[in-house]
Amino acid sequence: MVAAALLGLWAAAAGAQEFSGLARVLPEGSGLQDAGEGIELRLRLSQGVPYRVFTLEDPERLVLDFREVDWSGADAAALDRAERVSGVRMGGFRPGWSRMVVDLAGPYLVRTADLSLEAETGQAELIVRLEPGSAEAFADAAGAPSLPGWDVPTGGEPVEKPLDNKRLKVMLDPGHGGIDPGADQGGVLEKDLMLLFAIELRELLLRSGEIEVAMTRHDDSFVSLERRVALAHQAGADLFLSLHADALSEGRAHGATVYTLSEEASDAASAALAERHDRADILAGIDLQGQDDVVADILIDLARLETQPRAERFAEALRLGIKQRGLKLAGRPMRSAGFSVLKSADIPSVLLELGFLSSAKDRANLKNPEWRAVMAASIRDAIIAWQRADAATRDLVRQ
Repeated sequence: MVAAALLGLWAAAAGAQEFSGLARVLPEGSGLQDAGEGIELRLRLSQGVPYRVFTLEDPERLVLDFREVDWSGADAAALDRAERVSGVRMGGFRPGWSRMVVDLAGPYLVRTADLSLEAETGQAELIVRLEPGSAEAFADAAGAPSLPGWDVPTGGEPVEKPLDNKRLKVMLDPGHGGIDPGADQGGVLEKDLMLLFAIELRELLLRSGEIEVAMTRHDDSFVSLERRVALAHQAGADLFLSLHADALSEGRAHGATVYTLSEEASDAASAALAERHDRADILAGIDLQGQDDVVADILIDLARLETQPRAERFAEALRLGIKQRGLKLAGRPMRSAGFSVLKSADIPSVLLELGFLSSAKDRANLKNPEWRAVMAASIRDAIIAWQRADAATRDLVRQ
């Protein structure tokens, strides 16, 4: 039997659930066991994910590739309950890719491989069944199938981290500072809370081991909006996150809101940037000095064709990360506006309003270190999920 090569139906899965960009293994209900004369693998996932299944020889092994799975909650030894399996390994082996390798005790052929989705929860279950076969049949079936977009090394073994060791660099931007206090409610200043939260978030991100962090300010100093964007370019940032907590004079809004640059603001920003005489900080790696306004405007627009969809996906990852941690989102949490700090043409940039200081509940949350720790964890999860999904799709976006 030819080795199974199945792609999860992303569109169908997306209709059943929200995607965070990274599926997690659910240990309960997952495992390998002997079934009749063959082997059965059940893998429960937090969401559907594109995948393929095939076998390799010398030695005989079953290989499952995914885009992409977080294995941190799974224990290989606990998953392996089959006497016909001699070992299990899993991890990332290339940015945006995950792999599971099952060492087989003999020539077992893939009989079926099916992924199903639960309509209510959006969780997925992948079931792979293998049956005994001859060495000749196994050799004939072995090998990774040739599928568009899945051209990866067939012999790669999973490792703990992707082979690309470049860590993501995030620029955190605590809003306001110095002579600009931001919102002021009951003696609580936005600039102070955002600096405190940014420092706590920075420490959490650094402890992940996957992220480098820079900050636009480290103390109560004033940094102009233009300077904040310039600092991100100078630091070589891959992602820009501006942190705020606004106040409203009317209404009872509360909860987090995520902003990206609006289409209208993006066009205006491109025009304004193109008119500048000092263009050193507009696009990293491209010298716009000496270019006329029309050429500069075109180059900026081309950069945004890639950057803006990536920023929007990060904004969605933030929304999902906050929601999954059970934190409050505003009634309309996804918005766009012409914030100056979002106008970098080549760095995905998002502004996060953590809450409203005009809301007593939000104000209490922002002053609560336990709440801030949960919010910081949700942001960390979103950044890591976005980073891995972005690595898998960035080449396609550029094409």
